[in-house]
Amino acid sequence: MAVKSKSKTKKEAASLSLNAFAGQAECPTAKAVDAALGTSCVLWKQLVAELKRDLKLDAEDWHSSGVKYGWALRLQLKKRNIVYLSPRFGSFVVTFVIGDKAVAAAKKSDLPAHVIKRISEAKRYPEGTPVRIEVSEPKDLEPIKPLAKIKLEN
Repeated sequence: MAVKSKSKTKKEAASLSLNAFAGQAECPTAKAVDAALGTSCVLWKQLVAELKRDLKLDAEDWHSSGVKYGWALRLQLKKRNIVYLSPRFGSFVVTFVIGDKAVAAAKKSDLPAHVIKRISEAKRYPEGTPVRIEVSEPKDLEPIKPLAKIKLEN
């Protein structure tokens, strides 16, 4: 007799993608971030270093929209928010909020088709169009620097 695997409920599946620091009022420590990220910690550190070096991003700080939502590392250039990195358990999410000119440039770029599709289907808000990319393995990093460059140039 075959053993039927138990599928995750919607609530269980959603909890896996929650911010690792949701419910925490205090900014996370570097040690806590490393522990939450697990093996993706190497990718996190690599991405932050490369974005700062290659795009000359000059500031970083931890930001929270509320205890319920957790914390994100915000990378900036001259006080302009460029990208947010939100730690999950074993992965992280990179979020951009791009304006109309950046959306148009992204659609004409060499970004992977799945990223362009995500941008095309995203809801537009007054502050821009959110683009979220989950990173859990090295190949997930590929579209991030080009998208950051598009944001900077538009």
